[in-house]
Amino acid sequence: MSDDTPTIYEWGGGREAFERWLNAFYDLVEGEPDIARLFGGAVSEEHREHVTDWWCEVMGGPPVYTEQRGGYEHMLAMHNGLAITPEQRLRFVMLLSQAADAAGLPDDPEFRAALMGYAEWGTRLAVHNSQPGAEVAEHAPVPRWGWGVAPPYIPE
Repeated sequence: MSDDTPTIYEWGGGREAFERWLNAFYDLVEGEPDIARLFGGAVSEEHREHVTDWWCEVMGGPPVYTEQRGGYEHMLAMHNGLAITPEQRLRFVMLLSQAADAAGLPDDPEFRAALMGYAEWGTRLAVHNSQPGAEVAEHAPVPRWGWGVAPPYIPE
């Protein structure tokens, strides 16, 4: 990929778009009792903001989560002991995809593959890391997700 290839964050519309998407997602989560219980039944504005910071950083945006929220270690601690089930994980990913449509995120295959690729990867780690007694990587940088196999399609 060339140096002028936009990040996923840029391609997706920046913070405003990611915030719109994740708010739509958490609105859907609140309608799913089995998942909403992981958030105490409702998802606070603070949680929504922090997760938006995480996703923006992961997708190539500013390192707000690392610099202001405690980085990887803080995210790991937020999942400690939740005992997320594989069924909850799958529904969570499905709701992320549904919310991307509802929020009007770009629907090109390359963008959605990158976005949902991270959702799959991250939620599978979250399931593992949330189990009682799980052996986890205690220190790591916040991941920086890229385009993977297919960069964004930009017609010439």
